[in-house]
Amino acid sequence: MSEMKIMLGNEAIARGAFEAGVKVSAAYPGTPSTEISENIVNYPEIYAEWSPNEKVAMEVAIGASISGVRAMASMKHVGVNVAADPLYTVAYSGVNGGLVLVAADDPGMYSSQNEQDSRCVARAAMVPVLEPSDSQEAKDFMKYAFELSEKYDTPVILRTTTRLSHSQGPVTLEERCEPVDITYERNIGKFVMMPGNAKQRHLFVEQRLKDMAEDSYHMPINRVEINDTKIGFITSGIAYQYVKEACPNASVLKLGLVHPLPRKLIEEFAAQVETLYIFEELEPVYEEQIKAWGISCIGKEIFTVQGEYSANMLRKAVLKEEVSLSAAAQVPARPPILCPGCPHRSVYSVLNKLKIHAAGDIGCYTLGAVAPLSVVDTTICMGASISTLHGMEKAKGKDYIKNWVAVIGDSTFMHTGINSLMNMVYNQGTGTVIILDNSTTGMTGHQDHAATGKTLMGAEVPIMDIPLLCKAMGIKNVVEINAFDVVGLEKLIKEEVAKDEVSVIITKSPCVLIKGLKFEHKCRPVEGKCVKCGMCLKPGCSALTKNPDGTISIDETLCNGCGLCMDFCKFEAIERVEA
Repeated sequence: MSEMKIMLGNEAIARGAFEAGVKVSAAYPGTPSTEISENIVNYPEIYAEWSPNEKVAMEVAIGASISGVRAMASMKHVGVNVAADPLYTVAYSGVNGGLVLVAADDPGMYSSQNEQDSRCVARAAMVPVLEPSDSQEAKDFMKYAFELSEKYDTPVILRTTTRLSHSQGPVTLEERCEPVDITYERNIGKFVMMPGNAKQRHLFVEQRLKDMAEDSYHMPINRVEINDTKIGFITSGIAYQYVKEACPNASVLKLGLVHPLPRKLIEEFAAQVETLYIFEELEPVYEEQIKAWGISCIGKEIFTVQGEYSANMLRKAVLKEEVSLSAAAQVPARPPILCPGCPHRSVYSVLNKLKIHAAGDIGCYTLGAVAPLSVVDTTICMGASISTLHGMEKAKGKDYIKNWVAVIGDSTFMHTGINSLMNMVYNQGTGTVIILDNSTTGMTGHQDHAATGKTLMGAEVPIMDIPLLCKAMGIKNVVEINAFDVVGLEKLIKEEVAKDEVSVIITKSPCVLIKGLKFEHKCRPVEGKCVKCGMCLKPGCSALTKNPDGTISIDETLCNGCGLCMDFCKFEAIERVEA
């Protein structure tokens, strides 16, 4: 008898990889994809790693596939951009062992800087896309993706979204299959993508998509549900669940393969319903194709291209029902903030005092853009802080950036900051880079990287020495300092931004949420000494609150005893005590 278990979508994807016989998994952590690899590591049959970035992860998976085993890479949608270079090329070369890229999109931008649709990337790259709608399908489609990959000699994208990744559902567990490793045979025309070979492979790719589109009529992952034919929906992924909730009696064509599309199946379904709606989150990917075939349907005329869909959207747009906000929707917004004791707050407090602007990057430290710290002026993508600062200097000159720095985390520096810093040195920049080294990948839940000394699978490895790496680039001014040494940090920043050469400041203090980290002290007000100046509140620590009489209170359950509030208090009205 098969075992059933409640699983997150991401957990189910990992289970699907296990059952499919995957042997190699590579990824870079990024919400909403992170838990895939964190669950894959529970299966010792699969080698799993955190790669320094998504491009490398994709290339690792490609190499494993070429060698003849089933392999996968996992990343969030913006990571697909980083991996696009190898992705577009492996679409031409094809695979040996099955190859699947899990792309986790983020409709609603819950934790992302943009809201792109990975199906658009897949269409441009000429790569097929499968889209599950619940945890069971997440597992099953993962296994089916490997079958398609090997049958059609193609990488396959399994597209998920935040809602599916982080929702739970029942999953029937099955045994792991152990596909026989496919023998590697040297094939220059297939695996060496020089122009002459690529031209021939392009012809193969075009024919492959035509064959898949034709065969998809019979694929079990595309499903027709004929009920009331007055209304019909073509939908996929998590949007299917909203259709079933709001319009349970409607007819539905549920697409599991969303690229290439099963034209014959779509035409047959459209002919059976009176009014046809296309209900797909984000871009009108298959709506545009369906309309181009001359099929009458309604889509983005009434549904938005922005944000996450819902059952209420259908009730309002299709059923014309009045929809009231749920109690949850009426709760006041709670913007994200840096944790009490976060070392980034200390650094930003000094930068704020010095009125220095920061070109920012992707991580917890992006929150330095908001009040009361208000230091970070730009955030574009992973590794962009250093390049952005360099571009400013080349546009406006050295004097322009005397009150600017670039800030980047240790994990992001390993991801794409190294090349940016190398470029600054090579092209004779003079900017100051602050590497906020909190010894983890904080924003996505404390994953290790090359500078932490531990792999995803728990192996102890040599620690990548960031100061030595910077010095190896020819940077003379590389200084490490405790992030909470606000006096020393202020002096150091003043000195480094004044120099006419590249300098790197590495602020070292661990993330306060690292597992096992203990804090020996708490801070508390000294009775009768507070003069109500409010200076201790300037860093914006959430452990501190202002009382009605103007004095302050410190919540001991939140305080980590970092002492930053003490540094700002000039009247010794705050003391550090043993926890």
